[in-house]
Amino acid sequence: MKTHYYRICLLSASIGLPAGVFAQQGKSPNVILIMADDLGWGDVGFNGNTCIKTPFLDQMATEGTVFTNFYAGAPLSSPTRASVLTGRNAFRMGVFAPNIGILRPEEHTLPEYLHDLGYTTGHFGKWHLGTLTCTEVDANRGRPENSHLVNLPDEHGYDEAFVTESKVPTCDPMFAPIENNGRFWDCIPQGASRKLYGTYYWDAKGQKVQDNLNGDDSRVVMDRVLPFISRAVKKKQPFLATVWFHTPHLPCVAEPEYAKMYAGLSIEERNYYGCITAMDAQIRRLVDFLKQKGVYENTIIFFCSDNGPELNTPGTAGQYKGKKRSLYEGGIRVPSLMLWQAQQHKLPKTVSVPCCTSDYLPTVAQIIGFTLDKKRKLDGESFMPMLLGESEHRNTPLVFCSDTQGAVISDRYKLYVNKNTVELYDLESDPYEKMNLCNDHIEIANSLKNYLHIQMDEFQQSFSGKEYGIKSVERMKQKWHDIFAEKNN
Repeated sequence: MKTHYYRICLLSASIGLPAGVFAQQGKSPNVILIMADDLGWGDVGFNGNTCIKTPFLDQMATEGTVFTNFYAGAPLSSPTRASVLTGRNAFRMGVFAPNIGILRPEEHTLPEYLHDLGYTTGHFGKWHLGTLTCTEVDANRGRPENSHLVNLPDEHGYDEAFVTESKVPTCDPMFAPIENNGRFWDCIPQGASRKLYGTYYWDAKGQKVQDNLNGDDSRVVMDRVLPFISRAVKKKQPFLATVWFHTPHLPCVAEPEYAKMYAGLSIEERNYYGCITAMDAQIRRLVDFLKQKGVYENTIIFFCSDNGPELNTPGTAGQYKGKKRSLYEGGIRVPSLMLWQAQQHKLPKTVSVPCCTSDYLPTVAQIIGFTLDKKRKLDGESFMPMLLGESEHRNTPLVFCSDTQGAVISDRYKLYVNKNTVELYDLESDPYEKMNLCNDHIEIANSLKNYLHIQMDEFQQSFSGKEYGIKSVERMKQKWHDIFAEKNN
């Protein structure tokens, strides 16, 4: 594991808390980052869904803070995950899409920062930032010829891990029916014929995990999270737990207990809805455990999704345009909340300022009080000023890039480009992107487009090694992905 040393400063009144309050109590806040996989903005009760049962997430939304304009860092899994851990746009490190690039070892990650402050750190669930083995065939990229893609969580500051490279079925994650469409199926009855799915769980050191892998996958994941927390509490050590559920990424399979809640619906609906309700139950289990251990009040819990819902599934982005892979709102606007019981009385019920997964790292840095490495240009910014009513605006617009698409979101306007398409929307009056204002506000459109080009040039400089050399560039042998090019190799 890499070790870095940074100047540590006490939590100050600049974020609305007395200077050194945690030092006085002798307790640094624990941090839990929960992420669902392909969960649409409209797939939760607190955003208006009346079909999918998410009672505990809805309760958390009532008790905590809901981000009404929260964005995944990309419309796809891996780039968003890279943004969470680094606070940076994933194009800077060559994670252009799933199964492309890795989280480069030179990046400074949230678990590394916290590990250096004495935190114990664990990652549980989906990884998707590199493969986990080259000794056997596993998932999408685990192959003997792919040793350069092996990228374990312990290389990025994690003490413990229980992870898969990529997706697994959301019930009985190691198995699939002999014949299936790869998308939805009812839970395989005990004793029925089945085959290995082909994606395995691994620990932080790259050892395959083979016990306790049956039943609901969210429960399988949580069975590893709780002992990790228990050990941290016993040692009186603050912890970071990254909990990245596979739900409701295809293939969606609901445990019978949860499928029965949606009896009479189609096979797609009962399994999609059921696995989400099962995940909700495991989040309740997590919070109950924190309360039992006496650490709930001093634990900051964040929840979001990695992108919008998959096409041709029961998943919904509400009335927002687009789904997964799209930089229209439905592909990147995701459900999000935060709950910090000890300080919740100082925080609002909702935040409407645009925020993003790349904001997590600088936000945690400001809360806990550590200095970020200035050699790595961050794209995220702390949203504590928005939470505390000290600001109603971002310092800089949000920038998104994927395939041939680019987007820039300011506090009000959004630019969307795709090949020869240039569109401008006023998200305050037209959040569903129905009226292209590009011809009416040419100056605004040109200004945002110019900003996008400047940022893409900066991303390319990072990708090429400006900040930390070319070791990873040479290792990966990647070419820059230019979203404006006619064709990328």
